[in-house]
Amino acid sequence: MIKIYNTYSRSLEDFNPIEEGKVRMYVCGPTVYNYIHVGNARAVVAFDVVRRYLERFGNIDASGKRFGYEVDYVSNFTDVDDKIINTAQKEGIEPIELAQRYIDAFYEDTDVLKVKHATHAPRATEYIYQMIDFIQDLIDKDFAYVSEGDVYFRVSKSQNYAKLANKKLDELLEGASGRIDTDLESKRKESPVDFALWKAAKEGEIFLQAPWGKGRPGWHIECSVMSGSLLGETLDIHGGGQDLEFPHHTNEIAQSEAHNNGTKFVNIWMHNGFVNIDGEKMSKSMNNFTTVHEMLQAGLDPQVLRFFLATTHYRRPVDFNNEALERAENNLKKIENAYRNLDVLANDDGSLTSFEIAFTTAMDNDFNIADGLTVFYDFISWVNKGNGGSDVKRFFDDILKIIGLEFKQDEEILDSEIEFLIEERNLARAKKDYARSDEIRDSLKTQGIVLEDTSQGMRWHRE
Repeated sequence: MIKIYNTYSRSLEDFNPIEEGKVRMYVCGPTVYNYIHVGNARAVVAFDVVRRYLERFGNIDASGKRFGYEVDYVSNFTDVDDKIINTAQKEGIEPIELAQRYIDAFYEDTDVLKVKHATHAPRATEYIYQMIDFIQDLIDKDFAYVSEGDVYFRVSKSQNYAKLANKKLDELLEGASGRIDTDLESKRKESPVDFALWKAAKEGEIFLQAPWGKGRPGWHIECSVMSGSLLGETLDIHGGGQDLEFPHHTNEIAQSEAHNNGTKFVNIWMHNGFVNIDGEKMSKSMNNFTTVHEMLQAGLDPQVLRFFLATTHYRRPVDFNNEALERAENNLKKIENAYRNLDVLANDDGSLTSFEIAFTTAMDNDFNIADGLTVFYDFISWVNKGNGGSDVKRFFDDILKIIGLEFKQDEEILDSEIEFLIEERNLARAKKDYARSDEIRDSLKTQGIVLEDTSQGMRWHRE
């Protein structure tokens, strides 16, 4: 059985989805006013690995056979926001045009990173009227109040507020009280910790009409409405970066459970670690970020970036630097060479089952890809000793799919000329024409194809 670290309880918990054979999973998506940076991509890739594992090995029947869940995966786009409005004004275009540009860019970048598209990718602007109804319900239940055109959530009425972030309301009140005289928004609040559900429109801003006035929804309300509309009142898994624990996910819990009359909002909360540059979190606010778009434009192999992001346990921080990328590239080459040289006609000595059990045991423990990779590298060493077979290739393919890697088959890589030369070399060796054999070997090496004569036969790989 899979065990997942639940941020809410700060403990490993058995994963038992609400609906048999199906997983309801929601992951917070980007605010689309710029290209995604490597830190953003880390979250996208980390939860893509989780999804892929659930879909392939996540379930197990009474006989012990592994099979996958159907994962209903939702990840949103925030396409109305202060940052979008401000950036659009600077560029002299409409916010919707700017948002569409960076939604398209998001797919361009994540497609080459082999990230599966979400089952649903809702945009905040598509759910405005549902948000208005949601907010009105909170007002009617006295969980929210209108103040000078804004609408705020009454945090004092929320049970266990901020438990997700391991904080106490008294501490939050103490920390926020010092800002009340300097923050204009705070002057409109009953309490400094109350948060905005709706923001009144400023002069010249785009707005929508609501019963309490012109404006637009606050950030936190979006995910509650979209997840509830698409997945139901209770989610199996809700994911996002550690920086979203408070206030974003904390406020999602408060408003969702108030709206749903106390029904639990999320069973398991998952949060991925940051990508660090020189010991500091990569972020746009720190201006220490590198966009995926820039890196790909500069020629970085997207498979190397994918492998780098996918192969650290999702809760651990990742140090981003050239040395780490070089290690990822070298390990990727070793995996690729083993895959290309895998003999599907060889016999399995019975070891495959032990590798499968060890790999799934590692991944069942909170998707521990680092331990899973240790098993994978042992498996590769075993394959390189000449072990193989169709089942071995199937397991190799399964792991590659979970990590998110794709290697072309030999016949796709070798053109007809190289195929002919390899066959000619085999004939030359059979005739003991070693001069011609060496000539062909050297010719292929100039094209980046390295041939190796082993006791199991000829193997090749690219330099």
